[in-house]
Amino acid sequence: MKHFRAFFILLAIAAMVTLTVGSLPAAEKIDINTASAKELTQLDRIGPALAERVVEYREKNGPFEKPEDITKVKGIGAKTFEGFRDRIIASKSGKKADSGKTAEKKSSGADKASETESNEKNKAGKKSSEE
Repeated sequence: MKHFRAFFILLAIAAMVTLTVGSLPAAEKIDINTASAKELTQLDRIGPALAERVVEYREKNGPFEKPEDITKVKGIGAKTFEGFRDRIIASKSGKKADSGKTAEKKSSGADKASETESNEKNKAGKKSSEE
C-alpha cells in the first residue's frame, strides 16, 4: 500500500511539472542592434559587464549585420554564442522603430530652411530685374 501511495504522489508531481513547463511562454527573440544592456542579460552566459561590452561595441562600430557578428565582442566566443543563437536577431536598420520619425523631422527642417532660402533668392531676383 505504501508503494502505491508513493507512486501516485510521484505521478501527481510529474503531472504538475509537465503542465507548468508546458504553459511557459516561448522566449522572445532579442534584437542585438536595439537591446539595452539590461535586455541582453536575459541571454545565457551574458552578465551585466558583457552586456555593456556589447552595447559599447555596437555604439563604436555600428549595428551588427548578422547574429554571428556578436562574436566580435571580446568575451563572446563560439561556445557562448551557441548558447543563445536561437534567441537573437540582428535587425537591418539597427534603430528602434521611432527613430525614423526623428530623422524625418530633421530632414523636413532642412527642407524648410532650403525652401526659405530659395524664396528669398527669388524675391531678390525680382527686385533686381524691376530696377
